[in-house]
Parts: sequence; C-alpha cells; structure tokens
Amino acid sequence: MLITRPSNRMKEVSSFHVMDVMTRAKKMEAAGHDIVHMEVGEPDFSTAQPIVDAGIEFLQQAVVHYTEAQGLPALRQKISDFYLQQYGASVPIDRIFITPGASGALTVALAMLLDKDDEVLMPDPGYPCNSNLTTLFGGQPKIVSVDAEDDFQWTREKVLSHWSDSTKGLMVASPSNPTGTLISAERLSDLVETVKEKGGFLISDEIYHGLTYEQRANSALEYSDDVFILNSFSKFFGMTGWRLGWLIVPEQAISAATRLMQNLYISSPTHSQYAALAAFEDDAQAVLLARRDEFKARRDVLFHGLEELGFVIEHKPQGAFYIYADCSAFTDDSYAFALELLEQQGVAVTPGIDFGRNKPERYLRFAYTTSRQQIELGLTRIKAFLVSKGLV
Repeated sequence: MLITRPSNRMKEVSSFHVMDVMTRAKKMEAAGHDIVHMEVGEPDFSTAQPIVDAGIEFLQQAVVHYTEAQGLPALRQKISDFYLQQYGASVPIDRIFITPGASGALTVALAMLLDKDDEVLMPDPGYPCNSNLTTLFGGQPKIVSVDAEDDFQWTREKVLSHWSDSTKGLMVASPSNPTGTLISAERLSDLVETVKEKGGFLISDEIYHGLTYEQRANSALEYSDDVFILNSFSKFFGMTGWRLGWLIVPEQAISAATRLMQNLYISSPTHSQYAALAAFEDDAQAVLLARRDEFKARRDVLFHGLEELGFVIEHKPQGAFYIYADCSAFTDDSYAFALELLEQQGVAVTPGIDFGRNKPERYLRFAYTTSRQQIELGLTRIKAFLVSKGLV
C-alpha cells in the first residue's frame, strides 16, 4: 500500500489564519461587496516601469536560460555596490546569492546551518514562516516574547536569558513584521557580539530596508562579516511577483550555499534578474523613493485614525508598512473581531494569532498597502462597526 500521510514534522507547520480572512474577502468581492484590503503585506503599486521595461527588453531577445547558481554576476555587483553606498559595508560578490525571494534565501540559510533539534531563538510577535521553515529543516524554533517596552525587539539580556546548550542561533528582523519597529544601531551591535560570544549564528531579516521613515535601518553587516543577511526585491523594490531576493553569507559558507542553490533551485528566475538590474538605476530609484514617501503619508493617516478610534499603538512604526494595534478595549478575541469586521463592514485586517503566542488575542495588524482614500474609507467603516457594537 502506498504511504500517503504527511510526515510527522508537517504537524508542526501552521497555516496562515489571514488566509481565512483573504478567502472570505475574495468570495465577498465576487458576490459584489466592496472590500477595503488592509490584510495583505504586498505593495499595491505596480512594478516601477523602468524595471518592467528592462524585463521586457531581455525577454524580447528570446534567450532565457539558467544563470549560474549564485545568480548574475552583474546583479550581485549591483547589490555589492548598494551595500557599500548604503551601509559602508564591503561585500565581495562571491558572498552574495540571488534567490527565489527572501523565502528562498531563508531555506538556503537554514539548510546549511541546522542539525536535528538545533534551537533557533525567534521573536514573538514575528513572521510565522521563520518558525515553520526551521521545523521543516529539523530545527526547533524557540519562540520568545518580546514586548512593547523593548520596541518588540530583542535585547542582549533577553537573548542571554533564553540561550541554552541546544541553542545554535538567533533570528533578528528590523524593520519587523508585524510591528514595523527598528533595532537601534547600539542594540544590533550588542546582539551581533552576543551571538559571537556564544559561538552561534545570526540571521538578519532586512527585507523591509529602504522602507523606513524617520531614520535608516542598520544592517548587521555594519558590525560583522560573520552574519547571514536576508533581503528581497519584493518590498522596497516592489517586485513581489517576480520572486527574487538575495542572501549574503560569511566567506566560510560560500561553498555550502553554492551547493544548496544548485540542488534546491538550479538558479533564480533569469528574466527577473535582468529586470532587477534596472532597480538600482536613478530613474527606478526616483520612483521607489517617491513611493516610500507615500507609504509614510499612509502610515500617518492610519496611525492617527486608529488612535482616534481608541486603538492603542505602543510604538508608531518606523518602517515596513504595518501597524500592530492593541484592540483589547473592544474585544478579547482579535480573530473573531477581524472576521466580524469583514462580514459587517467589508474591512479585511490580520488577527494577531498569525504572529505568535504573545497575547495575540489583543492585537490586529493593519497593512497600509492601499491608497489613502481606501484607508480613510476603512477607518470610517471601522468606526461604524464600533458604533454598531456600542464600543464607542
């Protein structure tokens, strides 16, 4: 008899509860309902035209073959130049790998770093795929609550208090999903040094770099070459459907990362890589920086609107495009609240349960990846929902 049941480790892989919200929202739209989407972590802008034009120009040559496993040398050079310009960090192109999205970068990093039952410290709230992929590669995600008083970010003291004999590494995200908070330069430097002292690895999720509003984000590469950097063309660069990201590894990990890229992916999408060459040019950058300014304006509209309605936001987000709002003044079940808000007012938001076990029933994530007009409409509908419940 054929074995058809999933592996035991699949029992530990959780689903996205926001998908329930999205599926219902799509069904309501198909039935003629107007939906305000603030649940999706995807920029609503189309890919910047200079990037599209570069992709079309390449495709018209009708010569679309594999690249080398590490990716186009020209694109890796662009990324190397970018790190020198933005962070003062010198990164040889041999340490840069072009991957199928940041998720592809994370799979390569975890595959090379984890042995069975190795612990990886991860913040809660945090992005759920990180723990799921750690489980798939035989590791043990050790989820640690990070709190508002620490900007929902790691401190040296918290890392040291949770590091055990089984712990092999630490994941850091700045700006973070879902909170949009940054790690200060001093604290990030401390974390890099702490992990070095413990003889572990540090994976720095930097996919929202570029989308910061009052100050720039710091890269872990500013403090050490012995770190693993995840980044993506999806967020600041607005290329979600092109499925392209990158991984930067220490010199001693180049061979392992190359072998994994060869076996897991052969190479990343060739047409996407040629399109991405244009993303660093001045005309594309002008478009992307203008869009960043628009995200800042959207953040401000949503932030002030939610506060006026009575949501508690411990920290105004400094980056990404999310607000993580405490809704406990209105409900003790944010998941039920999100579903009811969708059904009654056509506003789709993400419940906190998708981001961990740290008081998720108190929180909703609002994505400001839609227009200011739609955000204002969403706020009007949320107010009507609260009024109908006698909550304001």
